[in-house]
Amino acid sequence: MTVSSGSEQASAMVGRHYRMSDHYEVGREKVREFARAVRGFHPAHWYEDAAWELGYDGLIAPPTFSSIIWPLLQRKMFDSVLTGYDFSQVLQTEQRIRVYRPLIAGDQLRCDSYVESFRQFSDMDFMLIRNVLTNQYKELLQTAHTTVVARTGAEVATELVSAVDGVIMTGEALTERQDPTWRRPERAVDSRMFECFDEVLPEAGVDKITVRASCGIPEFDELRVGAELPARVVPLSLGDLVNYAGVSGDSNPIHFSEQVAVAAGLPGVVAHGLLTMGLGASYLTDWLGDPAAITEYGVRFAGFAAVAAGSQSEIEFRGRVKELDPDRRAATIALTAISDGRKLFGRASAEVLLR
Repeated sequence: MTVSSGSEQASAMVGRHYRMSDHYEVGREKVREFARAVRGFHPAHWYEDAAWELGYDGLIAPPTFSSIIWPLLQRKMFDSVLTGYDFSQVLQTEQRIRVYRPLIAGDQLRCDSYVESFRQFSDMDFMLIRNVLTNQYKELLQTAHTTVVARTGAEVATELVSAVDGVIMTGEALTERQDPTWRRPERAVDSRMFECFDEVLPEAGVDKITVRASCGIPEFDELRVGAELPARVVPLSLGDLVNYAGVSGDSNPIHFSEQVAVAAGLPGVVAHGLLTMGLGASYLTDWLGDPAAITEYGVRFAGFAAVAAGSQSEIEFRGRVKELDPDRRAATIALTAISDGRKLFGRASAEVLLR
């Protein structure tokens, strides 16, 4: 029997292991571009000598730099393996990353994906995908659990297709992708996903505890459960969203086209969920004073930050100490992000190391 529908393909993939055929190299200037996009102004993102002082031999990427890589990996999986889905109907609802060592300029990243679970609810398919990043020396750098929801059996409204096809990048239009005779010219050199049968990383290895002495500002002995972090208000303009779309590669037009956003049922252009997650990480990094002190960070997306073309919107970030671990001198921080009275995170927390 030929597996053709997206649901059948996803169900058959549970427990299997896939790898991107080419590595992703972390570029020095890309680190700076991404840091600028997520307001990450710690000197170690910008100057080698500041990174050396923290013990690293290259610029340290912001904690959510991998949000460039995970969607790329996801897109390639839906292009190569989960071909029964319309990618425009796929939504990421939760992202959690665990950091063993920060990503550094010059890292050559090998990207592996494991489909851990699949379930259906009404016309929605839910997939939990575990992604693993290792470098050219086979060191484990980061893992991520991503929950994606794919809508099945739903026709995309004609007005939405027309709006999207009018502004989306050349070669990405839905009408082109649905044409069985169409092939992207660059696919001859584009890296793809393939099934792997070697080097299955055991769960015990993935879940090992990160150990590192923080070089940050807060001292563990000065914190108490319930303590509040200073609030921060971050302005967002349409230009910020366009910039993030270019830096991250997320070209979904709901983030820059009013016409498309309204056709998709939104009140207007909205910020990328992963941008708000990245801004939250920068908020934490500024408080910590050490971009390598975040060892785990997760967000369940609950709302959106609307950004009008003619004015700035604002996101207010707040944090609270939820737990303290005296053995590791670590803290769990609960985060909130509010825009125009709307909660952007249904649940968000980070584990951080302290002096």
